[in-house]
Order: sequence, then structure tokens, then C-alpha cells
Amino acid sequence: MTECFFVSDLHGKIDRYTKLFLLIEQDKPDAVFIGGDLLPHFLARNELYDDFVVDYFFPNLTRLKELLKDHYPQIFLILGNDDARIEEEVFAEDAYKELFYYINQRKVLFHNHPVFGYSFVPPTPFQLKDWEKYDVSRYVDPGCVHPVDGFRTTEPTEAIEYATIQKDLEDLTRDEDLSKAIFLFHSPPYETFLDRAALDGMMVDHVPLDLHVGSIAMKKFIEEKQPLLTLHGHIHESTRLTGNWMQRIGHTVSFNAAHDGPELSVIQFDAEHPENARRMLV
Repeated sequence: MTECFFVSDLHGKIDRYTKLFLLIEQDKPDAVFIGGDLLPHFLARNELYDDFVVDYFFPNLTRLKELLKDHYPQIFLILGNDDARIEEEVFAEDAYKELFYYINQRKVLFHNHPVFGYSFVPPTPFQLKDWEKYDVSRYVDPGCVHPVDGFRTTEPTEAIEYATIQKDLEDLTRDEDLSKAIFLFHSPPYETFLDRAALDGMMVDHVPLDLHVGSIAMKKFIEEKQPLLTLHGHIHESTRLTGNWMQRIGHTVSFNAAHDGPELSVIQFDAEHPENARRMLV
């Protein structure tokens, strides 16, 4: 059995991180997956720490590693659309490589499981566009802002007007066998239990808003490639609205760990049998 924790969308909340670190210390899981939106919003810094990453997050991981020694878990993480991309550089520094794997658009191995990470989400109504891309085309839902508009904390590394999530997923995986693969996404797949937003009755220019706001490209990718497990966040209210935090798409098991209540949401699963997962609210 390979015990794993999955959390997402902690948004720099100290109480949630305190609970997570305590659970890791007590249960000593083999792996921890953190699915983006790790940090306080960049316009609302944590009042206790000038630099949340360097002054709080990394020191606590260091403390856990020193305490747990050989029982320190493998930690896989990505950033999310509410995390300023200017913070990405520090996650890639050599000094922190013993603490975690930063895996946006990368593949690493966890036992016999290839693990892939991907931070980008389809266009949202929000102005920060560091982690937004067109999904399968340059269509944008009513009320959403194009990825070429809004603002960024760093210069894009590609021509955003032509980039899509669909193309990224093709480039990331090519012809790989994904039957044992785990994907750490920030966005959920479209029209599932995991991407239901609280947009009931809302309209823009007399057009009703789609209640599902996940990625069409991710949904198609999962249907076609059938990885073992996909991990998602981003839409906090979806589990409350649908009553489901897990969904099967063919043979693939998919989780949403985001939560709109005050508790820490932790999905505990065995990497060999993810269908037996359980969700804890702590």
C-alpha cells in the first residue's frame, strides 16, 4: 500500500497548513500532492509573513524533513491560477530540491507511477492571467476575460494567442502509456461533478452562464488517454453543490480536493487502488 494525501487551494491559510503539517507528522504518508493555489493572493499578503513561501512554507517543510527523516514523504506540487507566477522561480531553486518536486509541465516518477503536473486553467473572469490559457480554441465563455488581456506578473514564454491547454497536454505526454499515470492538475475536467460553479441564474448580456467551468481539453484527454488517477482543485464549491468529490471517467478515477468551508479538505488514497479513497474534513 502506498498511502497518499491530496490537498488543493489552501490559499496561504495558516490554520489549514498547520493541520496539514500535523497530519503528515502523525500519519507519515508516502506522498503528498498539492494541487495549486498554495499562496495568499498576491494583493493580500499574509499579515504574519513578508514572504509566505520563504518565511513560512519552506521552513515548515524543512522542519518536517528533519523530524521525519526517512519517513518524510515525496511531495509533488504545482501552482494555481491565484498564485502569482513571479513566485515560480523560487520553487525551482536548487536549495529546495530535497523538499519537493515542482512539476508544472514536467514528469517525475513515484514508485512505478509517472506523475505529471499542469497548472493552467481555461479563461476565467479574473484579471490575473499568469496561469490561464485558451482551452481548445480561442473561444471564451461569456463573462470571462481573454488570456491575452488582463495582466501578468511575468512575461509569457510563448505566444499566448495561439497556446492551448489541449496542445500542452499533447506535448506533455505524446504517445506514453498512461495506465499507471497520476496527473496533478489545477483545473477540473469540464461537465463533471468536479467543475460545478455557483453561477445559477447568472447572465451576461442576456446569455445564461455555463454552470460547468472546467477544461474541455482535460475532459477529452482523460476520456481518450485513460490515466490511472487525476487530481483537481480550483472550483471550491463544486463538492458542496454536487455532493461528489470523486468521479470515474471510464477507467480513470478523478478527485477534487478544493473546499469552500473553513476546514482543511484532505483526500487520502492508495496509489494502487485510488477508487477506495476517502475524504477528510479536518
